[in-house]
Amino acid sequence: MRTQMQGLCFFKKTLLASAISLTALQVNAAGFQLNSQSATGLGRAFAGDAVIADNASVMSRNAAAMALFDKTALSLGVNVLKTDISVSDGVYNGLTASGKSSSYDDAGGVSVSPNLHVIFPINETFAVGVDLYSNFGTRTDFNGSFSGSEFGGLTDVKSLNLGLAASYRINQQWSLGAGVDIIYGTGELKRTLSDDSSIFSGLTALDADVAGVGIGFNLGAVFELNANNRFGLSYHYSPELEVKGDVTFNGVKTKDDSLYLGLPDMAEFSGYHRIKNTQYAVHYSVQWIGWSSFDTLESDAFDTISTYKWKDAMHFSIGGTYYLNETWTLRTGYMYDMSAQDKVTSISVPDSDRQWFSAGFTYHFSENSNMDFGATYLLGQNVSVSESTALSSITGTTHADALLIAVQYSHEF
Repeated sequence: MRTQMQGLCFFKKTLLASAISLTALQVNAAGFQLNSQSATGLGRAFAGDAVIADNASVMSRNAAAMALFDKTALSLGVNVLKTDISVSDGVYNGLTASGKSSSYDDAGGVSVSPNLHVIFPINETFAVGVDLYSNFGTRTDFNGSFSGSEFGGLTDVKSLNLGLAASYRINQQWSLGAGVDIIYGTGELKRTLSDDSSIFSGLTALDADVAGVGIGFNLGAVFELNANNRFGLSYHYSPELEVKGDVTFNGVKTKDDSLYLGLPDMAEFSGYHRIKNTQYAVHYSVQWIGWSSFDTLESDAFDTISTYKWKDAMHFSIGGTYYLNETWTLRTGYMYDMSAQDKVTSISVPDSDRQWFSAGFTYHFSENSNMDFGATYLLGQNVSVSESTALSSITGTTHADALLIAVQYSHEF
C-alpha cells in the first residue's frame, strides 16, 4: 500500500508538469495523427505496441494490456520532432500575377510532446490506469515571403488526451479493457489573400483561434497463448470535435463561432512472439485509421470553410527485440504508413505515404527502473498539389520528412 501511495503522489506532480509543458506539435504520421505515446514504441516503429506491455505506455494503445502488470507502473517521457516540409516547383496565379514562383523550403520546425502513463493493479483481476498524451496535431507555417498565402499561412492544431481506463482478467489467457478519452483540442488558422491575388490583397481569408473538448472511448482485448506468445486487439472511438472561438472568414468576423473537426476512429491488431531458447523476439502491428471522417471543416456561421475528402488509411509495422542481457535491451522496426489524402491534396497539410526506419534501446538501472531511448527517420514522398479559389490558384510538389527522438523513464513500485 505504501508503494502505491508513493506512486500516486509522484503521479499527481508529473501530471501537472506534463499538462503545463504541452507545446505545438508537428504532424509525424499520415493525416494529422501523432505517434508520441512512448520512446519504447518509437524505437520499434510501434510494432506490437498494443500487446508487448514492457511499460505503462501500453495502456494508450490497448487498455486490456494493463492486466499484464502486477505492480504499480509509471512511464514518463518526452518526444522531440524535427520536420522538414517543402514546396518545390510551386507556381501561383492571381488576377495581378501569372506564373509567379511559390516554392518554399522551410514550413516545418521543432516541437516537443510529453507523455505520462500510470497503471494501478487493484488485485489479480482488476487494474485501473490514467494517462496524458497527444494523439492528434499538426503545424505548418508559411511566412509572408510565400506567394499564395491564402493556401499556406499558419496551420496550428494541438490536442491533449486524458485517458481513464480499467482492465479485467477473465482467465490466464483472456483479458478485456475499456477506457474514456477526454480530448482537449485547440486550433489556430491564418490565411490572407496574397499581394498578387487581386485588388483585395491583404484581406483576411481566414483567421480562427478556437478551442473545445470532446469525449471518446476505447475498447481492448488481449489473448495470451503462452508466456512467449500473445495478441492484442483495440478500438478507439474519436468524436467530432466542436471548437469555439472568434472566426474571420473572407473579411467577415464572427465572435463565438463553432468549427467542427472530424477525428478518426482507430483499430489495431498486434502480435508478440519471444523465440524459444533465444534472446530474440519479433512483433508486428496493423492499424486502421478512419480518416474519411475528416471530410470538411464546417462552421456554424459560414457553413463549409474547407473541403478535404480524406480516405481511410492503414499502417503496417514489423519489428524485432534483442534482450542482450539484464542491463540492455535493443530494438528496431519498420513501418509503412499510408496517406490519408485522396484526390484532394493540400499545401497547408502536406501528406503522403511514409516509411518509418526506427531503432532504440532500454537501459535497466534495476529490476524495477529503466530508461528508454528511441529514434525514427520518417521518409515521405513527393505529392503533386493543385488548389484554387475564385481569385487565384496554386500548383506545386510538397514533400515532408521528419526526425523523431524520444526518451522515457519507467518505474514499477
